[in-house]
Amino acid sequence: MGTYDVIIIGSGPGGYVSAIRCAQLGMKTAIVEKYNTLGGTCLNVGCIPSKALLDSSEHFFNAKHTFKEHGIDLQELTANMEQMIQRKNDVVSQTCSGVKFLMDKNKIDVHYGLGSFVDKQTVLVSAADGSKTTLTAKNIVIATGSKPNFFPGMEPDKKRIITSTEALNMKEIPKKMLVIGAGVIGLELGSVFSRLGSEIEVIEFAATLLPTMDGTIGKEFSKILKKEGFKFQMEHRVQNVVNKGKSVVVTALNKKEETVTFEADYCLVAVGRKAYTEGLNLANAGLTANNRGQVEVNENLQTAVPTIFAIGDVVRGAMLAHKAEEEGVFVAEFLAGQKPHINYNLIPGVVYTWPEVAAVGKTEEEIKAMGIEYKVGSFPIKALGRARASMDTAGLIKIIADKKTDEVLGVHMIAPRAADLIMEAVVAMEYRASAEDIVRICHPHPTYSEAMKEAAMAATDNRAMHI
Repeated sequence: MGTYDVIIIGSGPGGYVSAIRCAQLGMKTAIVEKYNTLGGTCLNVGCIPSKALLDSSEHFFNAKHTFKEHGIDLQELTANMEQMIQRKNDVVSQTCSGVKFLMDKNKIDVHYGLGSFVDKQTVLVSAADGSKTTLTAKNIVIATGSKPNFFPGMEPDKKRIITSTEALNMKEIPKKMLVIGAGVIGLELGSVFSRLGSEIEVIEFAATLLPTMDGTIGKEFSKILKKEGFKFQMEHRVQNVVNKGKSVVVTALNKKEETVTFEADYCLVAVGRKAYTEGLNLANAGLTANNRGQVEVNENLQTAVPTIFAIGDVVRGAMLAHKAEEEGVFVAEFLAGQKPHINYNLIPGVVYTWPEVAAVGKTEEEIKAMGIEYKVGSFPIKALGRARASMDTAGLIKIIADKKTDEVLGVHMIAPRAADLIMEAVVAMEYRASAEDIVRICHPHPTYSEAMKEAAMAATDNRAMHI
């Protein structure tokens, strides 16, 4: 039996970061991981491998479509899917090995096996070889993450009807792929295969792409992706998905309640993710999961049992790796008697397509519903000299500010390197900056960041200079 100050169940970004911070703060820490590699969904079958394939497919797309205009001539260009997958696997392996290095460096004990509660202070670790280890701790953190979601009728068979996990290990480039869901996962993985030559048709229940983001972004991004060859079937409710052997048929109801069918080589089910708490035996610790599989927590991320915490995808809020990391650090510092801080309104969201999509703060629709008087400034990326130089002219930056105080309430963008650009907005909003504050900051030229200043100018008094 091992005795610890903290046991963390799950080694994804939330879990392993929490373990590191606990160790830094002097706590004897253990981490329990069900699988034989550390890093959770994000590092193994999520954020990291998907970005690796997105980057590889982007290089191929540019080689095929833009290199010639840059004066680079190529012949007999082909996509080597096997090598792309191998490179992706190498990136994953290196990243997961890095997490193991960090565990060793910080003297964190790693226990491989399924972690389950014996009681509120005891965790049983059941290893793959059948061995069992009992651990006890003053505090326990649940960081078991999430898994792909699906609804009745679209159950994945992992052959033709696949989730993001299988999509990251494809052995061939589909001629056509149906994607159920126009959210982040569907559009990112759809982009990978679209760039490699697949016909992509997206079937979405909502009326717009990225339905949780600002309406302007969904409309603008739809135009961009359609130019790249995406087809969209909006306001369609999928009834069932059937594997026909060498093809897949999706049956759906359109907004007129008419039955329609779609056929392709593969169907990617990308309707979000759901909390993963199976096997934890929560009841033994005096806990229950809600109807979404999540564990309820208070403002300090404590469950109904004060010595048991939960973070990341198993609690409320956006299912984002960086949100889980912040919560992991929060718990560690709370246990150390510090006063940690998370502003959930200012956790940025990113879609790693090209151009990238990023947002922070409130959408225009949310601000309108709150009854706040506001003003909007936007600036098209095509007006930037830097964008013309790199041939990345699609997109815009939109800034929403309070009409009375000029405080920035939300920033939404489709832009090259939006994933990095959004951090200017996050920093500004953490300090409750006004649009005028952003205007008064000198931005380097020529850069994509100039669009932030121009959008702020447009929001301040409609004085953007380059449109």
